[in-house]
Amino acid sequence: MKLDSEGLVPVVVQDNLTGEVRMLAYADPAAVDETRETKRATFYSRSRKGRWVKGETSGHVIDVREVRLDCDEDAVLYLGRATGPTCHTGAETCFSGTRTPLLLALEAELESRKASTAEKSYTKSLYEGGALRIGGKLREEADELARAIDGEADSRVVSEAADVLYHLMVALRHRGVALRDVLAELDRRSGRSGHEEKASRSA
Repeated sequence: MKLDSEGLVPVVVQDNLTGEVRMLAYADPAAVDETRETKRATFYSRSRKGRWVKGETSGHVIDVREVRLDCDEDAVLYLGRATGPTCHTGAETCFSGTRTPLLLALEAELESRKASTAEKSYTKSLYEGGALRIGGKLREEADELARAIDGEADSRVVSEAADVLYHLMVALRHRGVALRDVLAELDRRSGRSGHEEKASRSA
């Protein structure tokens, strides 16, 4: 690593599931090594002149899955998952107010539509129709996507895929299932063959 005049390197912490940037801090080589060993985000405090582990007092730790150097080797990326809010203000991220990853923003918007009226919101009308209507729309849109894939223009595939994603997200919000949980399940399956995964579920 290329260190600054204080022997430190900036560290960006990013959620490995959603891509959210959670925080920016600094670390010395010992803190980076400790992060690799313990899998807990560890830094060097420039104000306190010492090492600190994120969440050591608050309990809001960050479990680090990967440590990466940038192309110039003068910045580090911690990819991991946060337990609770990351910012000292209580916000989920120190960069609140910046653009939220698209699917997370859609999840929040769909949740807010529960307080709307069916006359003004198509999403609300789906919620009021319950699992039967939501499931029916999801099957309908999935069938339209399958037909588009089979022989329609790419623009139609894009449009129908967007419809499927939207209705899938509505279904998840109807059940109260978080998008993070779905992403975590996909992450759990990564690196395994589809045959292995299916066999493990039927065992």
